[in-house]
Amino acid sequence: MKYVLAGASGFLGRALARDLVADGHQVLRLVRRTPAAPDELRWDPARGDLDPAALDETDVLVNLAGANIGRPWTPTYRLKIRESRVRTTATLAAAATQLDRPPVLITQSGIGGYGTDLGDRILTEDSDLGDGFLADVVRLWEGALEPARTAGSRVAALRTGVVLDRKAPAFQLLSIPFRLGLGGRLGPGTQYFPVVSLTDWIRAVRHVAETDTISGPVNIALPTPATNTEFTEALATALHRPSALPVPSTLLKLALGEFAWELLGSKRALPTRLQSTGFTFHHPHITTAVSAALA
Repeated sequence: MKYVLAGASGFLGRALARDLVADGHQVLRLVRRTPAAPDELRWDPARGDLDPAALDETDVLVNLAGANIGRPWTPTYRLKIRESRVRTTATLAAAATQLDRPPVLITQSGIGGYGTDLGDRILTEDSDLGDGFLADVVRLWEGALEPARTAGSRVAALRTGVVLDRKAPAFQLLSIPFRLGLGGRLGPGTQYFPVVSLTDWIRAVRHVAETDTISGPVNIALPTPATNTEFTEALATALHRPSALPVPSTLLKLALGEFAWELLGSKRALPTRLQSTGFTFHHPHITTAVSAALA
C-alpha cells in the first residue's frame, strides 16, 4: 500500500513510518522544506499548497502534524495549536477531493475532545464532544475532514490517549520525577488517565487504515482504563522507585494553567470501535503497557 504521512518527522510519525517500511509498504513523507530524498514531497499547509498529482495512487493519507500541547496556552500559542491541526487536515482533505481514486484519510485527534473532567462516565466514540479549548480544537480538526468524506473518502479521527514509549516526549516528562525518586500521583489520583503503548498505537492506526468498516472517531486507549494512581504505581514499580510524593492539584494548575486539566481531568475512554472490528491489544493493562514502554 502507498501511505502519505504528514507529521512524519515527529515521534509518532517516525515510528509509524519505520513500521510500514519494514512491512514493505511505500511511504511518502510530506515536508515543508525543499525535499532532500526521493520519499519526500514538499507542501505548505499554511497556504493550502499540496499538488494532488503527486499523490496519485495513494491508498492512505495520515495526518500526525500538530504543535505540542504541553506548553503554556497563551493566546498566540492557542492559535498555533489549532491552526497546526486544522490547516494540515484541511489541506489533505482538499487534495483527496482531487484524486480519481479517493484514498483513506486518517487524522490524529485527541481524547481531550470529550471535555476537561468527566469523572466515571464511560466515553465511547458515540459520546458527545465536551467543553473547553481542546474540545473546540477537536471539533474543527475533525470537521476539516468533511470535504474528503463528501468526495468519497473513508475518513477517521484517532482520539488518542498518552502514547507510552521510552522515547515518547510525554512519557519521558512523566517519568523524570520517578527516576529521581520524587514520583507520585497527580492531584487526587482517582481520575482516569487514558494511555496506550506505542506498539498498540501503531497496530491500531494500521487496523483503521486496512478495515473498510471503520470511519469517524476512533478511541485509542487501553481497553481496561486506569486511574492516575494505577499508572503511578505501575510506573514506580517498573522503575523500582517510590511513589510517595503526590503533586497537589493547586500546584499543577499554578504551573500549567488550563493544560493542567489534561492531567487532572478524568476521561474513562473505551476503544469500542477498534474492539468491535476485531482489534486486540498486545498490552491491554496499565502494567503491561508501562513495561512495554520501558523495555
